[in-house]
Amino acid sequence: MEVKWLEDFLSLSHFMNFTAAAEDRNITQSALSRRIKQLEQWAGLPLVDRSTYPVRLTPAGESFLPRARKAVDTISALREETLQKHSAPEEVLSFATMSTLVLTFFPLWMEKVEALGEPFRTRFAEAYSSFSGNVSKLLRNECDFLLTYAHECVPAIRDLAEHPYLTLGSERVIAISAPDETGQPVHQLKIGGAPVNYLSYRDSSFFAQALPKTIFERAPFQLNTVYENAMSAALKAMAVAGHGVAWIPESLAVNEIRNKQLVRAADPAYDMVVEIRLYRSFRLRCKSAGRFWNRAEEVGMLADRVALP
Repeated sequence: MEVKWLEDFLSLSHFMNFTAAAEDRNITQSALSRRIKQLEQWAGLPLVDRSTYPVRLTPAGESFLPRARKAVDTISALREETLQKHSAPEEVLSFATMSTLVLTFFPLWMEKVEALGEPFRTRFAEAYSSFSGNVSKLLRNECDFLLTYAHECVPAIRDLAEHPYLTLGSERVIAISAPDETGQPVHQLKIGGAPVNYLSYRDSSFFAQALPKTIFERAPFQLNTVYENAMSAALKAMAVAGHGVAWIPESLAVNEIRNKQLVRAADPAYDMVVEIRLYRSFRLRCKSAGRFWNRAEEVGMLADRVALP
């Protein structure tokens, strides 16, 4: 029996969908199905009822689930305790995060954190192909912190309800397009207007889950999806090249808007505002992680004081 089989089973029990679970685990659907069958062969009986849609756990699967979760948690804790006891004295803080925040927010924020004391060694955990996968890294204590956009309409954010977090700021997500020769958007969004080429986030990404609830339900734009990608930077590049309209974090498009490579494609009423949050693991893996959290809290308090009239 392999630990990854249990992790696959936990992911499937969360999504109850082989396609979504495969994206979460960053494997093909056929590989996930094969590994679940291997787990069932090891267990000696079916754990998943595939005759329904969505799939559901069999009674045996329901009984197996809490024990599987405990086993994965125990093995993860064993690894982390061993690392803490025998790793090099210089501690490295591990962050799960989004590529956009790595580019736009993290460098300047870390400068503020380290200005209050000693520097920290940091690294970004290997990124998952899905937002829920990054959340799962924190839930499984595979990283110290999760730096993320947050909106309560996104289910994976609700999964973090019990975890401590700091609100570090906010971000405006705007619809952008390349301009025409008059400076107007090539792909302009209007209610009741003609269909517009749309550069879409992949279903498993944060913004793919947030945009329908915050924008599309109240603004039924006619969108013709011509491209999909989980990364905002990739959608921005396609927008600059004139392929369509995309909603991307405003901080990522500052230079392109200033240079008039991009313009707003919709009224600001159809912007989306999300928080930037830092979540911490319940079980911090090293002493410097505790010091970092305290420092991040201090930076937040200083920012609040500056904002006071």
